[in-house]
Formats: sequence, C-alpha cells, structure tokens
Amino acid sequence: MDVDTTASRHTGPRNWLRAVEWLIAAGLHPKANQTTLAVAQDLARRMDYSTGHVRYDLEGTADRLGIHRSNVARHVKYLRQLGALAWAQRGSRRNVKRLLGLPGYAATATVYAAVIPAAYDHALGHQIIGNGYEARVIRDYRTMPDTRPSSTPVEPVDNAPSDPVDNPAKRSLATPSLTSADVEKKVQMVGGVTTTAERPNKTAPTPSTKIPAQAGSSKKRGTILGAHITAAGMQLGEKLATAIRRAVPWTRNATHDQLRWVCADMGEQQWTVDQAVRFAVETGHQHAAGFAWQPDRPHRLIAAALRTADQDQLENTAPIEVDLVHSVAWEDSTAGREAARLAGLAALFAPAAADEPERTDEDRLRGRTDWNTWPEVAQHYADDPDDALDLYGVRLCTYAIRQDSKSRDRQEAWA
Repeated sequence: MDVDTTASRHTGPRNWLRAVEWLIAAGLHPKANQTTLAVAQDLARRMDYSTGHVRYDLEGTADRLGIHRSNVARHVKYLRQLGALAWAQRGSRRNVKRLLGLPGYAATATVYAAVIPAAYDHALGHQIIGNGYEARVIRDYRTMPDTRPSSTPVEPVDNAPSDPVDNPAKRSLATPSLTSADVEKKVQMVGGVTTTAERPNKTAPTPSTKIPAQAGSSKKRGTILGAHITAAGMQLGEKLATAIRRAVPWTRNATHDQLRWVCADMGEQQWTVDQAVRFAVETGHQHAAGFAWQPDRPHRLIAAALRTADQDQLENTAPIEVDLVHSVAWEDSTAGREAARLAGLAALFAPAAADEPERTDEDRLRGRTDWNTWPEVAQHYADDPDDALDLYGVRLCTYAIRQDSKSRDRQEAWA
C-alpha cells in the first residue's frame, strides 16, 4: 500500500527494526524467516532517521546479502504483507533528471516508508492517537505513578549562638579531605604459605559472629529448574535476556541480571532467540501482562511459566502403565477403525494442497517468449511489480505498460 492508504503508522529505523523482529518472531507471516530479517536490517541501515524513507536498491541489496534479486523482491513483498513497508514513491521509467533540469537519463527509484502495523501496537498495549500513516504513540502521564523525589522545603539552620570551632591543631587550615586515615584490614588466605606471624585475637568472638564457610563446603548453585550452570549456558542466557528485554516491553521492569538468571535454563536447553522471545510474548498474552497490568517483577512471571511448562512436559513424558494382558491393538480397536475410516474420507475429499513452486530460469524464459500476452503482463505488474519484473523482465513489462496505456487512451477517445 501507499502511505496515503496504509493503516500502519510511520516510524524511524530503530523502532521499525524492533517491530519487524517481533512480527517475524510472532509468526504472523508463515513465510517470513531470517532472510526477511536480514533484508529488513539492510533497509534499516540505509534508512533516513527523520522520515523513515529508504530507496529500494534491489541490485545493491542482493549483492550485499549474497542472495538472488528475486529472493530480495520476495522478502520485501513479505514485509509489505506484514504491514511493515509502504510505498512512499513507486518506481517507474520516468526520467527524474529531466524534472531536475539535468542532462541525461535516470529512472525514478522506488522509495519505501517504514511503518508499524496496528497488530504490534495492540499486542504491546500502545496508546495510539490519529489514523493511518500520521498516527503516533502517546503516553498518559496522568495514570503513571509519580517517581519524582519529594520536594520538602528545608529550613535554614541558625548557628549564630553557637561558639566558634576551636581547632588548635598544626594543620587546622587543611580541608578534611587532606587528612589521611589508616584503615587496618585482616587478609584472609585460603591455603598457601605466609611469612607474617599470626596476631592474637584481642576480642573474644561473640555468638553472633559469622564464621566463614570452609573452602569446598559451599553447594554449587543450580538454575530455576535445577540444572547445573555452565559457561556456555550463561552466555547464551545473557543473549536471550537481551533479546527479550529489547522485544517485550513489559519485561523491562526487571534488571538485566534478573532476566539473565531466568534465561539460564533456556541457555542450558539451547533455545534460539525466536523461541525465547515467542515464549515471553505468549506468557504475556496468557497473563495479560502489558495489557491489563504491568508486572513489578516480570522475571518471576517468566520463571513461573518456565516451571509450568517443564511440569507439563514431565507429565506428558511420564510412563503410562499399560495392561498388556488385556490390551487390544489400536488397529483392531473400535476407535482405531473409526479413525482410519475418517482419515480415508478426509484424504478422499480433501482439496489438494497448493504449494507455491520455486521459480526457475526455465519459467522466466517461457514467460518472456510470447509478447502477445501483454494484457496479462500489465495486470500482473499492476498487482505485484517486483514479481512481474522478475518473471517477465524489464523489456516485456515496459512494452506491456506502453500497450496498455495506448489501449486505455483509445477507449477514452471512443467514449
């Protein structure tokens, strides 16, 4: 869609890239994947910070990412279908240099605008004012808690009747910061040899004195689910905590260390960033976090969800006691026969699944052979310009657009 007709709001590159990561992680488009995110990152690097506009640059994007130009066009189409891109200017073969009064020829480039769909704002509980491309996020400070320090007036201190300070010391004019202070500390050594003689203990130990634990007697700390901590798991957990904190706003009330400790189990189980972000998003949806309420301790909510998920997995994988003597094979049981009958009927009457085939060079050659199909080419270009250019080529698409324009001019003349 164009910026005049889109229902998404305009934004800058940083917020836009964060929204694209959430849209892909939430699975709102079945074909959007890491390649789509790589194309979005390339667009965000070249995007204008004030307007959010970026030139398409199909050839340059394909060279920078090392993929075919048809793949770039396909994943840009996925971003448009997600509502994350809108046309600020459609590309054409119109000479832009002539409009600028310059010699030579240069076609008009396609310019996209970074937009955020309403599904993202609704999921994260954003308050929106306005409609369409000019909408913006607002925050009502009247409903937010006042975290400012209390402005209690301090009364001045009257020390006129007090006596002047008498300090007859030698360095009485020196500031307190220049006075040296000797602090004695007792160094505790575990093992090894020391040449310093032991000093006698002048004070008897009281019952409240804490005795340090002996080396090797401390118990190794485990994760929330009781797993042993490894360096690789903690490193991956820190990465997952950063991703969750960046993608899920209601988790930002917790510190990074709290989220990193909660994500330690995810790191030990080798979760991906998409899995961790999706788990946090689903947890928020289940408990309406970020919608109806803002949790003060988000890490505890995620920890409780991890324990629940682990308990459900243990119950599903628990061995089931089966009476093998009186048991009947599933194929011979009444339920098994009924399920087989229903599966056969479903396979007989179910429509054939239409998978989108991968386009090959033979398909492109066949599409560019017959130029008499220019009406179909013109209609295809009107529906999806990038896909039409990839299938039919620039020359055939230009010819089809020219013929379609002439046909419309003749129809208007006859009318």
